[in-house]
This record gives sequence, structure tokens and C-alpha cells, in this order.
Amino acid sequence: MEIISKCIRSAFLVSVMFLTIVSHAVAYDSFDPNGRINIKWDVLSWTPDGYVVTVTIINYQMYRHITSPGWTLGWTWAKKEVIWSMVGAQATAQGDCSKFKANIPHSCKKTPSVVDLLPGVPVNQRFSDCCKSGVMASWGQDPSAAVSAFQLSVGHSGTSNKTVTPPKNFYLLGPGPGYTCSAATIVPPSVSFSPDGRRTTQAMMTWTLDCTYSQLLVSENPTCCVSLSSFYNPMITPCPSCACGCKDVNNNCINDSKDSRMLNQKALAKEDASMLQCTNHRCPIRVHWHVKANYRAYWRVKITITNFNYLMNYTQWTLVAQHPNFNKLANVSSFVYKPLIHYGSINDTGMFYGIKNHSDLLMEAGPEGSVQTELLLGKDMKAFTLEQGWAFPFKLYFNGDECKMPLPDIYPTLPNSAYANPISSSTLATTLLLSALLVFLCSCH
Repeated sequence: MEIISKCIRSAFLVSVMFLTIVSHAVAYDSFDPNGRINIKWDVLSWTPDGYVVTVTIINYQMYRHITSPGWTLGWTWAKKEVIWSMVGAQATAQGDCSKFKANIPHSCKKTPSVVDLLPGVPVNQRFSDCCKSGVMASWGQDPSAAVSAFQLSVGHSGTSNKTVTPPKNFYLLGPGPGYTCSAATIVPPSVSFSPDGRRTTQAMMTWTLDCTYSQLLVSENPTCCVSLSSFYNPMITPCPSCACGCKDVNNNCINDSKDSRMLNQKALAKEDASMLQCTNHRCPIRVHWHVKANYRAYWRVKITITNFNYLMNYTQWTLVAQHPNFNKLANVSSFVYKPLIHYGSINDTGMFYGIKNHSDLLMEAGPEGSVQTELLLGKDMKAFTLEQGWAFPFKLYFNGDECKMPLPDIYPTLPNSAYANPISSSTLATTLLLSALLVFLCSCH
């Protein structure tokens, strides 16, 4: 029987590992199962040697956005295509256009890379939803800012929907690696409405593809960690040691922001995108969850996000947390909250982000390098308990990446004298103080 039990346990562990690998391989996110970046090409008209096409990029990810310096989209032409002209974006390299004498194309590269334009470009270079430096909000934060588009005139290609072949080998940087793109698929032509809504126009040809994100493609280590504390236990559960890796510690962390190496930040930024404050966890971001108070019908949590990177400001950041009591979230201060409901009536996952011009910018490491909120949650008296880590989150994500949690067996625990019925934190503190005083008086006699 013991051998059978061991075999069952081994089979279970192998199954879990297999499912984990598969889930990462297909970049499936249980908190955002439909999250993806969709790229659509709409051929608007034919030209003597090609076509004019509008490319639309839509970020359907609920809580993962594209930060500065923005997206880069690349592909491989199927034939000998060239880009005659572009509006709303530009190719990063012109390539070898020496065979052209009079009319020089915008790009002759077989594998062009395209980036968004900066906000201050002239009007004649602009296009709808362009010129935002490639920065795109997440769909959950602001759908209107989750779209980017540009237009290009393609030459040396087919001139009908029977002769045009979509590009291949698409890739998307957002702004670094992490995205895997599917092959382009020809779909029914898109239909659009005129401004007055009384006329529709149809594209000559449309193809589309999706790009999905996997954290494993970015780094083998997490990018954030979680620490825990509570009013009923003086011990703080820190982030796990080396939660985000400890390789070459002396080369990428400093103890003092006034360190002489910080004087030339531009030079440092070219060598390494991060310059971290030296900590045991070595993470650029730490999320601290503190159980602040326990009332008769409510309990209170304080969440603090701290930036340990001296060279990085986080704009439009997002925090995703999973906790079974979010279905009774009564109040949130300083942050915006949106539920992420994926299991019918169950609401155990929520997205938090900063209020515009108030807390949507997480400054670089230093005195201003943190943002915080307080949550007031109503109790379910039939299920509520502070025992066995119930008051702490199951998972936390920062900017779409899962944070490293401490081991459950070192979570802050209740004192042995805790009552089964919940009481206020002040009453519990008073009781503990009186108990300690009685012990002291007894020992004196």
C-alpha cells in the first residue's frame, strides 16, 4: 500500500508539473482568460503595384499594459514587398533601397520593424489612435487608450485579394519580450460605419492575428514579491530571500541612493535598465499586505506597493489580488477597484490601479517610491475566520506578473488565546496587555 501511495503522489506531482508547463506554453492566464493583443490588417484600396492598409492594434488584456518606450511590431514579407509610405508610425530602418532611382520607399527591408510616433509629430504624419509613443493602457483600465493604429502603402505585392499574401513570422515587443504571436489568418472583410452612421464601407481584404503574453519568456525569476503582517502578531513575514534572483548582487544593487554611481543615471540606464536598492529579496517591487483591524462586522486591510528601482517610474500600474472575501468589499481608498469575475457568481479576484493624477504614478525608489490603499471588507459570519492564513491573499500580480508569495507555514498566526468569535483589534490588544500585566504581578509575588 505504501508503494501504491507513493506512486499516486508521484503521478499527481507529475500531472501538476505538466499542467503548469502547458499553461505557460500557451500563455493562459486564469485571471484573464481572454487576454490578448489583437492585430488586424484592413486593406482599404488597391494601388497599381499593391495596396493601402490600416493596421489596428488592440490590447484586450484586462490588467497588463504596454509601457514606455512602447510597442514594436515586426514581420517578414511573403514576397518582395516594400513600404512606400506610412502615417501614424514609422519603420525603424529603411534598408537597402539602392535599386530604386526616383521614388524611394519608406522601407525596403524584408523584415521591417515598426514603432509608434511621438505625440508632437506634424498633423500630416498623424493617424487615428497614433502618436502615443507606443504606450497602451490595459483594457480593464481604459479601453479608449488601449488602441493604436497606423496606415501604410505597400508595393511590389499582389493587387487583388486573390494575389495578396499576408506577411508571416509576426512578433510584438511590449516593450520587451514576452509576447508570442500567431500566424495571420484571412477573415471576412471588416465593415465600418460612416461618421453619421448611415453608410457602411467594407475592406477589400482583412487578416488578423493574436499575441499572448507569458511571464516565463521575460525572465525565469519573478519581478515582485509579497510580505505580510497583522495587528495580532508582532512578527512580519518578509518576502522570500532572493525571491527575484540574487545573481551578480553587487552589480545591480546599491545601499544608498546618494551613491556616487547614481550621478550618471543615463550611463547606468544603458548598461542595465534597473538599479535596485539592496534587499534580501532583490525585487524591484514589493507588495505588503497588512491586516490592520478586526471589527464585529468588518475587517480592514492596508496594501502598500513599494518601488526599489532607482531608475524606474511605473505609470498606469496595476495590482491584481485574489481573496475569497472580495465579494463583500465595502470601501477602497486611494485606488480604483474593478472585480474580475470568471466563475459565475464567484467574485474572488479584483484589479486595483491608481487614480489619475493622484496615485497612478509609482515613483522610483526613495521617500516617494510607494503608494498605498486601505480596504474595508464586510464579514461573512458563517465563514469568516482569521485562522490558517484566511486573512491573506491567495495570489498577487503587479503589472500582470505574478508576485512571489511567502510559504504558508510562516504566515502571521493568531495568539493561542484568540477567541473563536471575532472581536475588535483594540479589545484583543487590551486583553493581551492585561494578561501580560497579570503575569508580571504574579511573578513579583
